[in-house]
Amino acid sequence: MRDYCIRAARPDDLDGARAVMLDTVYRDFGTGYVPRWHGDIIDPATAYLAPARHTLLVALDPADGTVVATGALDSRGPAHPPNPRDLAERYPSGETAQLRRIYVCPAHRRRGLARRLVGELLAFAAADGGYRAVYLHTDPAVPGAEPFWRSLGKVVLDEREEPGGGQGIIHFEIPMGR
Repeated sequence: MRDYCIRAARPDDLDGARAVMLDTVYRDFGTGYVPRWHGDIIDPATAYLAPARHTLLVALDPADGTVVATGALDSRGPAHPPNPRDLAERYPSGETAQLRRIYVCPAHRRRGLARRLVGELLAFAAADGGYRAVYLHTDPAVPGAEPFWRSLGKVVLDEREEPGGGQGIIHFEIPMGR
């Protein structure tokens, strides 16, 4: 097991973090870059480093110091639309810590990095003192995503079970006290 360094991203980490995120949306999601969904990937400094209640974490490969994983948190709840109205009302912006961009390069998966990143993000949310819930959504078509998130939290809405299937997304709440 490598001894990865996990830390808050610095300005000089942003190119590496952006590369991990873009690789993920192209390779794992198959969507490529979609501006309305991925604007934070292009400008992570504005999205995660500037706001006091937001953060971007990176995991660095001990062999060469490159960014091999990312994890972010912001204070924006799920928007309606595209998400269901009752979900947006349950997790309002300002009171909700939303986990985002928990991505690990394929060569570094299955080493506990995603779980460590989530643990650090939950600690950040708890230390903030203003968040009452931690929310995230995932695409169950991404290999490993659904079982990973089910191991950490509870499903609050599985759109696949809704009439018409919604967007096919699964929405989770993660306990802050993990």
